[in-house]
Amino acid sequence: MGSMLSIDGHSLTLEDVAHVAAGPGLQISLAADGRAALLASRKVIEDKVRAGERIYGVTTGFGRLAEVMIPVAERVALQVNVIRSHAAGFGEPLPREAVRALMLLRANTLAHGHSGCTMRCVELLIEFLNRGIHPVVPEFGSVGASGDLVPLAHVALALLGEGDVEHRGNRVSAADALKAEQLQPLQVREKDGLALINGTQLCTALGVLALIEAERALDGMEVAGALSLDALLGSTGPFAEAIQAVRPHPGQAESARRLRTLLHGSAIRESHREGDPRIQDAYSLRCMPQVHGAARDALAYARYALAIEINSATDNPLVFPETGEIVSGGNFHAQIVAQVLDLVAIAVADVAAISERRVDRMLNPDGSNLPAFLARKPGVESGLMMLQTAVADVLTELRLLATPASVHSVPTGANREDHVSMGPAAARKATRSARALSYVVAVELICAAEGIEHHRPLKSSAALERVHAAIRQAVPRLTADRPLTGDVERVAQMVREGKFSEP
Repeated sequence: MGSMLSIDGHSLTLEDVAHVAAGPGLQISLAADGRAALLASRKVIEDKVRAGERIYGVTTGFGRLAEVMIPVAERVALQVNVIRSHAAGFGEPLPREAVRALMLLRANTLAHGHSGCTMRCVELLIEFLNRGIHPVVPEFGSVGASGDLVPLAHVALALLGEGDVEHRGNRVSAADALKAEQLQPLQVREKDGLALINGTQLCTALGVLALIEAERALDGMEVAGALSLDALLGSTGPFAEAIQAVRPHPGQAESARRLRTLLHGSAIRESHREGDPRIQDAYSLRCMPQVHGAARDALAYARYALAIEINSATDNPLVFPETGEIVSGGNFHAQIVAQVLDLVAIAVADVAAISERRVDRMLNPDGSNLPAFLARKPGVESGLMMLQTAVADVLTELRLLATPASVHSVPTGANREDHVSMGPAAARKATRSARALSYVVAVELICAAEGIEHHRPLKSSAALERVHAAIRQAVPRLTADRPLTGDVERVAQMVREGKFSEP
C-alpha cells in the first residue's frame, strides 16, 4: 500500500481499515467512481423531494413516526434533530483506532452510491481522517439495528461542529477543532442526517480490528505450539500431510503445514525419535492441527463476511439511481456481523484452552521431563509457576466472553425494531477476546522458550531458533525468580504486531 488510499465503496480491504485505524499518515481521497455514484444517488433524492413524494426519513419522520409528513420548511431541521437526538451514548470513549475505522467505513459505504447524501458528508469525513480530528464516541448505545445509530450520531454531531473531538492529543470542542483546521461545519440537507447514522459501521469497525488481532495471535499460537512440542519432546508424526488429506478441512491442513515447516530440521526432535517409549502425545500436542485448524476456519469465515460488509450499502432507505427507486429495507441489521464476531470469541476461547494445557505440561513436572515450573532451583524458586495461574484467570474470562451476544435481541423503538442484532456487544467481546489471547500466546512462548533452554546444547529447527532468539531479545533467560509482568507485556505486543505470523 502506498501513501494514498482512494475509496469507492467497493474495493476496501480489511488491511486498509487497519492501516487507516493506526493513525493519520495515509492520505484518503474519494475515487472518481465513488464521486459519480454519490452524485447520481443524490440527484434521485433531490428530484423526488421536488416532486413532493413521500420518502422515509426525508419527507417523513423516523421509526414509529414514519407516517408523519414533515413540512418543507422543517425538513433540514429533521436531519439535524436526528443527529442530535441520537447522540445519546455513554461510557468510556472508544479508542482512537476504532473511531478512525468507524469513520472510514462510513465514508466508504456512502461512496457506494446508494445513500443519497450530499457530497460534503463524505468529503468532511475524509477531511477529519486526514487531519486527525477524532470524534469522542462513547462505547455504549447501539444494538446493531437500525444500524449503529448512536455511535454514528456522535460522529455526525462532530461534523456539525458540535460535541467533543480528540485533536492534536487533546479533547476539545468540535467547533474549536474545525476552526483550527479552517474547516466549515457540515450544512445538512434532506437525507444527510439519516445517511450519516444508519449502518453497521461500529460493530464492523471493531470487528475488523479484533479479527486481525485474533489472526495474528493464532499465528503466534502455532509458533508457540511448535516450540512447546520441542520443549516437551513431542512427536511431529500427527502433523503428516497424509493424515490431514483424509480429513481435508482447510484450516487443519494449513495448521499442520505450518507446524511441519516450523519444526523441520529440529535436532531436539531427532534426539528422541528412536527409543521413545511413548506411543502418543497428549491431545494438546497431538491435536494442534485439528484445534488450531478449527479456529483458522472460523476466523476465515469471519474474514469473508467482514470483507463483504465493509464494501456494502447498509443504510435505509436505499437509493437506486439506475431505476430511480428509493426502497426501504433492512441492510442496517448487523446479524451477520454479530454472529461471526461471536464465532471469533468462541474460537479464541477454545485455542486459549489448548494453549493453557501445553503451558501446564511444561510447568508441571508430572507431565514432562522438565524441572518443576522451569525454575533453576525448584522449591527455593517458583520459576514460571504463576504464569499458568494468570492464564487460568484469562481463560475463565475468555469463556465468559464466548457466550453469544447475537441471540439476545431486545426490542427497541416502541417495538417497531422488534429484532436487533446486538452486534456492538459481540464486537466488544471479540475485541477483548483477541487482546486476551495475545497474553495467553505470550505466556506459552515464554514458557516454551525457557523449556528449550533445558535441552541445550541441542538446537531446535532453524525457524524456531529464530523465534527463540527474538523472544530472548525481549525476555532474558530465567536465572532467578523475578517479576514477570514486563516479560509478558513485551512478548504480547510482539504477538499483536504479527512478529510470529511467518511461516
